[in-house]
Amino acid sequence: MGAFNVAIEGLDTQPIVVLDDSARGRRVRMARHGACVLGIEATVRGRRVELADGHRDAAELAARPGSRFALLAPFANRVADARYRFDGTDHDLMPGVTGAARASRHGFVRDAEFAIAALDADERAASVLLATAIPPQPGYPFALDLAVRYTLAADGLTLEATLRNVGNLAAPAFVGWHPYFRLGDDALASWELAIPAACVIRTDADYIPLPGEAAYQPLAQASALDFRQPRAVGALELNHTYARLHADADGRMRTRLRDTVNGVGIAVWQERGVLLAYTGDTLERGARASLALEPMESLPDAFNRPDCADAIRLEPGAARTFRCGVEIETP
Repeated sequence: MGAFNVAIEGLDTQPIVVLDDSARGRRVRMARHGACVLGIEATVRGRRVELADGHRDAAELAARPGSRFALLAPFANRVADARYRFDGTDHDLMPGVTGAARASRHGFVRDAEFAIAALDADERAASVLLATAIPPQPGYPFALDLAVRYTLAADGLTLEATLRNVGNLAAPAFVGWHPYFRLGDDALASWELAIPAACVIRTDADYIPLPGEAAYQPLAQASALDFRQPRAVGALELNHTYARLHADADGRMRTRLRDTVNGVGIAVWQERGVLLAYTGDTLERGARASLALEPMESLPDAFNRPDCADAIRLEPGAARTFRCGVEIETP
């Protein structure tokens, strides 16, 4: 048995992939259903600490309340009124639906059963490759393949999501990740958050970004939402997208969360895109018990934004990979 191992376990009838780092006392569990992470354990002063506020059992995994740790594809967050226009054609993701029920969110793969394409482990890392297809469907007449690799290594967990256009039409497509993190038993209000963003996104009442440059509010003009310097979350209710993120020297844009009491911290990183922070105030289970830090390849409602069109366009035969992850920092 090496420092890193991979195994298949079970959660009721659901097969669970387990990535294990025995040298550091870390363990990641994920389901084939939705390629969804269920748990991220770390060892702190000889005690196991759960850093992921994921789905607790197979029933919750199937119902997916709060979309905990959901993989979001071929779009993340919202599409305004479930309608968009692409290459001169209007598309309706919810044909025949009217009124408030017209809400299209988080893509199409949250209920997909991913195939396990590969399992690997050596002295440096453990990984699993999960794969599924996104077939043409109402309002989305495009065909994509999606491959997701999770890798547990010394610095933490990396997610690599690759979309490939296997159809004969160019497609609008991008991905995101919807994890919820907790740092121990202390209250979320005391956790220290740092987001390396220049702007926060202005939205309407339905959380749809305002058109064009009006969406981008400099954080110098929004002091209540400014986490460029680390500070406690406090009582602030967050459901905000942060944009124009600053990258460190290694190319990773790191949003940091730290419990100043127990010294446990994480850094949610991405190589491009935006970061949505959500304090979970509207969750039916565990409101404000964890913090969602959601790396996304593009803005909410990107399908309707000319300023996002080039970044999300995927030509026939082309593929694009979005990398993000969580670095684990323990005392």
